[in-house]
Amino acid sequence: MSVSAVAVAPPVCTPLPVLGRDVTVPLVTGGEVTYAALDYAASAPALQRVWDDVAAYAPYYGSVHRGAGHLSQLSTDLFENSRRTVAEFLGCRADDQVVFTRSTTDSLNLLATALPADCQVFVYETEHHASLLPWRDARVTYLDAPRTPGQAVASLERALADRDPCGPALVCVTGASNVTGELWPVRELAAAAHAHGARIVLDAAQLAPHHPVDITELDVDWVAFSGHKLYAPFGSGVLAGRADWLRAAEPYLAGGGASRTVARRADGGVDVDWHTTAARHEAGSPNVIGVHSIASACRALTEAGFDTLVAREQELVSRVREGLAGVPEVQVLSLFGDDAPRVGVISFVVRGWNSSHFAAALSAEYGIGVRDGLFCAHPLVRTLLGSGPQEPGECGAAEAGAGELPLPSAGGTSSSLNAIRVSFGAGTPDEHVDRFLRAVTELVREGARWTYRTEDGRCVPDRGEAAQV
Repeated sequence: MSVSAVAVAPPVCTPLPVLGRDVTVPLVTGGEVTYAALDYAASAPALQRVWDDVAAYAPYYGSVHRGAGHLSQLSTDLFENSRRTVAEFLGCRADDQVVFTRSTTDSLNLLATALPADCQVFVYETEHHASLLPWRDARVTYLDAPRTPGQAVASLERALADRDPCGPALVCVTGASNVTGELWPVRELAAAAHAHGARIVLDAAQLAPHHPVDITELDVDWVAFSGHKLYAPFGSGVLAGRADWLRAAEPYLAGGGASRTVARRADGGVDVDWHTTAARHEAGSPNVIGVHSIASACRALTEAGFDTLVAREQELVSRVREGLAGVPEVQVLSLFGDDAPRVGVISFVVRGWNSSHFAAALSAEYGIGVRDGLFCAHPLVRTLLGSGPQEPGECGAAEAGAGELPLPSAGGTSSSLNAIRVSFGAGTPDEHVDRFLRAVTELVREGARWTYRTEDGRCVPDRGEAAQV
């Protein structure tokens, strides 16, 4: 079954409780407002349930795999039980390994070090930099941005058909775009990869928080994701999947925990027998709290029911897209078109506005947090904005007059190449979405109520006088 074929049930759930839901922030126009966190694609707020689980464990904190004391044994059990929880959450096969890392970026860099010699990697230019850049020691084929899911499969099949059939190959693909939110045809891409003797790794950083991810059902070889996008605190991630390449590779980090035995040789050197389990790539004292928080988030999402979570999120997606469609100056960015299934990630540009200025006004005047820039997916955003590869662009405010730059078009781009991204999920209240849509409409029709300037590459409110509107 393709990721895009997940059934959607009628929305019957309320937002899941998250940290920060009652935080208030000051407005430049005076007063305070409850903060509307609409940047889930960068980092989702931690679930209250996850935070409570971490707090309950904290007094029992102890070393993992290294102590005979009760708290060490308890922490070791917690750590390994968390591994089993994640394996179950991902639908891992019996012989798959779950390796704990720092993030999706760390997971994919780990896999990159485990590639067999002379491995060829196929990756779309549409990927986040975390999955676009780690393959520096491999032969990489970059595939152009497809404009339909079918085109994505066809272009991969053509590229794989031209490769050396005798050597190892790996396909890397996102499950849901961190720019457009669109779902990719993961199962079909996996089938194409396997038909040509290649393996496939799924970057599920944006998919796992919004949809069930089942390694067996999708038939992918590895899955990578980050805890901080899955409603857990920062500093933890997962690489789960086939064990053979991981067992054959040198340890990602050399040190305690990765080694079973270490002995001096007569010639003065050192002999090391490395673990063949996931511990091989988990040297050092592990982030037991981060691992516990990931497992807690997996349990919380499973117990809440993905069908109801998906249904509610799709209602929010429809509301945001319909609201933005009612503002002619707004152009929503998309690869696959309006009918493509997507998660709660939507990027857009506004005619007549620099995106950093617009995002700054949303924050300063409405208490709304969104993202502006190129979203660590520079080639994709350039393609969506009709920019050439050498067109100047950056993840921040332009030095030119904010709010006065034209909308980029296929015929040419403005001197500032960036966009605005709004993203939401299981903890987003309806009011945050309603406030966002009202703010977009008011800013486009009436302009900003404050003046802004560029400071250290960011567009910030000028602490002088308000704008005359």
